[in-house]
Amino acid sequence: MARKFLCPVCKKEALPRSKNPAYPFCSMRCRLIDLGKWLGEEYKVPDKQAEETEDELPLHTPDDNSPRQN
Repeated sequence: MARKFLCPVCKKEALPRSKNPAYPFCSMRCRLIDLGKWLGEEYKVPDKQAEETEDELPLHTPDDNSPRQN
């Protein structure tokens, strides 16, 4: 039994890659809608640095002007 894949945009059945150049989307229209969402920044990849809290940040940096201890 063949597995059915659903289009991530409209949730209709998407034909396999061998029969559908827009795969994993059901059509070029859905493919372009998805591209537009990425370009319009509706989708975002999480940024690990933005999730850091203050206690995870370094206490001082090499360009810090504090006096060195020898």
